This record gives sequence, structure tokens and C-alpha cells, in this order.
Amino acid sequence: MPQVKHVVLVKLKPDVTDAQVDEMMTALAGLKDKIPGLLDFSGGAYSSPEGLNKGFSHGFVMTFADEPSRDTYLPHPAHEEVKSIVFGLLDGGMDGVVAFDWLVT
Repeated sequence: MPQVKHVVLVKLKPDVTDAQVDEMMTALAGLKDKIPGLLDFSGGAYSSPEGLNKGFSHGFVMTFADEPSRDTYLPHPAHEEVKSIVFGLLDGGMDGVVAFDWLVT
């Protein structure tokens, strides 16, 4: 079975502090120890000089062993807990997030 890449881009509220961003990223990275099949996490602030981010300020990528692992992650209580942190920081509610998955071939 192919691995799954899970990419999420977020627009954070202008008043979100660096400490809140650190808390969010630490919580997201911690999911690797709590959710079976979550193989890798990497995330950070937008840094490209291209200016094509359309207001999305931060993003992260997760690699799952396979689709069943990703499907286990989605409703997992640890994921739901971290989602509440992330969603509380979003600018524009659900308009402030994009999630995109693909199969690694």
C-alpha cells in the first residue's frame, strides 16, 4: 500500500503570538507518538519570496504509512484535541484552512 502525504495550510489570526504557534506545532508534532502509522511530521511558517501563499501563514506535512493509518488519524481523540487548538487560531474559521492528501507512488 502506498504512503499518504497529508498537507495542511492555515491562515492564523493577526494577534496569534509566537508562543501560540509554538504550542500548535508542538501539539501537532506530538501526534507522531500517539497515532499508529503517523510516520513523519514537519511544519513551519511561510518563507518563500514568491508571495503566492494567498494569506496562508503556516503549514505542515504528515506522512502516513497507508490510507488506513490516515483514516485512523482523522477521528482519533488526540487529533481532535489538536484540531481544537488549531481551529482556535484560524483567521476566518474554516476559510482559514486547506487540507490536501495524496498517495505517494
